[in-house]
Amino acid sequence: MPPPPPQLTTLSSRAPASREGPLAPVPGLPEVVRPVAAAASAVPAANPQVARNDKDVEVGVLAGPAGAANALPAEPETGADAAGQPIDDIDPQLVVDQDLLRQDLWQRVRDGYGIPDLAGSMAGLVAEHERWYAARPDYVERMTTRGGRYLFHIVQEVQRRNMPTELALLPFIESAFNPQAMSTAKASGMWQFIPSTGRDFDLTQNAFRDDRRDVLASTRAALDYLGRLKAEFNDWQLALAAYNWGEGNVRRAIARNRKAGLPTDYASLRMPAETRHYVPKLQAVKNIVLQPQAYGLTLPVLENHPYFMGVPIRRDIDVALAALLADMPIDDFKALNPSMNKPVILAAGTPQILLPYDNAEGFKRRLDAHVGPLASWTAWVVPSTMKPADAARRVGVAEATLRDVNRIPPRMLVKAGSTLLVPRHAQREADVPEHVADNAHMALAPDRPALRKVAIQARKGDTVSTLAQRHRVSAAQLAQWNRITEKSRLSAGQQLVIWKPEATGKPQRAGKPATAARKKATASQRSPSLRLANARP
Repeated sequence: MPPPPPQLTTLSSRAPASREGPLAPVPGLPEVVRPVAAAASAVPAANPQVARNDKDVEVGVLAGPAGAANALPAEPETGADAAGQPIDDIDPQLVVDQDLLRQDLWQRVRDGYGIPDLAGSMAGLVAEHERWYAARPDYVERMTTRGGRYLFHIVQEVQRRNMPTELALLPFIESAFNPQAMSTAKASGMWQFIPSTGRDFDLTQNAFRDDRRDVLASTRAALDYLGRLKAEFNDWQLALAAYNWGEGNVRRAIARNRKAGLPTDYASLRMPAETRHYVPKLQAVKNIVLQPQAYGLTLPVLENHPYFMGVPIRRDIDVALAALLADMPIDDFKALNPSMNKPVILAAGTPQILLPYDNAEGFKRRLDAHVGPLASWTAWVVPSTMKPADAARRVGVAEATLRDVNRIPPRMLVKAGSTLLVPRHAQREADVPEHVADNAHMALAPDRPALRKVAIQARKGDTVSTLAQRHRVSAAQLAQWNRITEKSRLSAGQQLVIWKPEATGKPQRAGKPATAARKKATASQRSPSLRLANARP
């Protein structure tokens, strides 16, 4: 095995990371494990399976919702055979040439350039973006250091497909190599797939994971997509424009130019400003990688060998416990495994986790020796539409905890068939099955009373506004229900409908008899015969 690559970041040099996002700790729940730096020193060398956190709870013992730990089976679980042997994610038989190891990965990227440079008016846009990056050396350093985790894998995939290596730089302009990036258009991951395109390229998106953020899956999908676009347009610049703008838009732009007798190359098409700057921005990054010193920039040292290995996962395991056993800060663990939406890794939906070369073997060894539960959470498919409070009672957890871990907003019902993350106990100790892991979804509905249709009639001189005010609804709602506008004219006697909540029984106020009793009492007071009939002998 080749010597491990250098760590790109260390715990001591990292600024405190935000504890927000889909894998942040659930408010009100104790941490399953404490920070890695402290916990690692508490693990005896001869007995690596036991560590204790600040609350003196053994790592691996369920530190979830109150009462859940008591319900776990008495027979201790172990991590034996919970993971397979670490393998290279590209080639399990990979043999790295020692001369190749001494090669700079950046030089390998430079040697594989193959997309023609832009010229003419486009060269001015390239220079504009070069100046922008050159003026922000701290940003370039953060972006290139972060991208160093993934770049070897992407370059390998690009060259295996005989593609130009400029494509390996595309995540720099798509997401600054941030796999958690989310755009306003809901594009996600380092390659920025929108949901529909992600589904077109088999990127699973469900309650437990989003493969648009997965390092391996999203890279495979992006290169598949770029290869298809190149085959259609036979031009890498047009393929890149289509990746950004959509192939349908590029087809129509080409057709317009062809009809007008104009050139149909990238620089000649009429396109949105973002797409017009897209290829120039990529070329600016390409030029900076080619000669960083010309722009007053320095690139981090990246050796030409894998940064991470894949470790097959066979059992569900908490994210926090996996990071602890890998001897990694949890934020670094998530950076290599960003697709998870919940604080548990489901073996049925996650074939492997990625770990740095120098952590993978240690993770396997410590996991094999681990004694105690691996996962604090499991999945529960809701049998019928219900309130979160009712669901919480069914699974034995506080409503606030259920809402927090499943991101259920206020005043919403959980619809039947939704998959919720719930604590494990003796009746729910099995790992989540594949059909649930692959199809988990959350469907919500507003928690409001059932409505009934009520017919109403307009009076002479009524407007939509006055009629709505009389029936205590908004004019916009009345117009929508009746497929009219708020300015529509109403005629006397015109029939319309509104929707009102179903009537519910109201408790009687203390000291007042029921209606029937009051009527009977009133009638008896009026009728002498009833008074006599009710009189006691």
